[in-house]
Amino acid sequence: MSLEARFWGTRGSVPSPGPLTLRYGGNTSCVELRTPVGELAILDAGTGLRSLGATLQEMAGGGPSTSNIFITHAHWDHIQGLPFFAPLFADGSRVRIWSAAPLLGRLERALRAQMAPDVFPVPFEEVRATVEFLPVPTEGVAVDGFSVRTHPVRHPGGASAFRVNGCNAPGCSVVYIPDNELHPDAPYDAPADWRARLLDFLGGADALIHDATYTTAEYPGVRGWGHSTVDEAVELAVDAGVPRLSLFHHHPGRSDEAVDALVEHARRLTRRLGYSLEVTAAAEESALQATAGGDI
Repeated sequence: MSLEARFWGTRGSVPSPGPLTLRYGGNTSCVELRTPVGELAILDAGTGLRSLGATLQEMAGGGPSTSNIFITHAHWDHIQGLPFFAPLFADGSRVRIWSAAPLLGRLERALRAQMAPDVFPVPFEEVRATVEFLPVPTEGVAVDGFSVRTHPVRHPGGASAFRVNGCNAPGCSVVYIPDNELHPDAPYDAPADWRARLLDFLGGADALIHDATYTTAEYPGVRGWGHSTVDEAVELAVDAGVPRLSLFHHHPGRSDEAVDALVEHARRLTRRLGYSLEVTAAAEESALQATAGGDI
């Protein structure tokens, strides 16, 4: 039994297509999750959602479909793909948009505003699919073969992590945290035990997809911008006992070769910490498997 995560967008902040980003991709945050029996959940609606939507529409033969999209927060790089999501314009389709309950109202306003006539040719009210905005409560929710829980993270304006289990059994779980500032001195109004709470949320997960936007050398100039370093992502995974880490939300100015170097750096750090963590960097069209029982 395994849950497959496939990456459609891996960059942060702004799309960065071009010859230097071909392998890891230039689209912003979007991840497809599939259960062993093919049920689908989508994490975030960055520009990678456009290609995923075209694929889903082709799989549906141009007919109606149902999509569950879990959005971490309303910043542009997590929502700009939605107006180009093909199922949104298919008669009879349903698009269910989920977010943590405290963020849902702001997210709905942002999604409607980005399709207002002043900035987009097709108003939100004219899409053909039935669109629902639904809260993910603190205790979690069961949706089409998935169980999904949410947890607040440290990011300007607020954002959420998602923990998704897709096997209806312990194990087979992925935690997705694309935007999160782990540095302890970052300026957030968070509980004193915020890190302990986050580790508890991660406990027993089979794979972690985490923000690794910056290097340690870059971080002092971007403190408070809401993102973590590669080293901090590795240390979090080690402290949580997660067996596999996928570095995510790559800096838009980071070339493929520079991302390769960060992966090697992360692996060296893991060895120094004496932990058998498997580290990769999320790349468009690649996948990772979270397997019940922790084997990956």
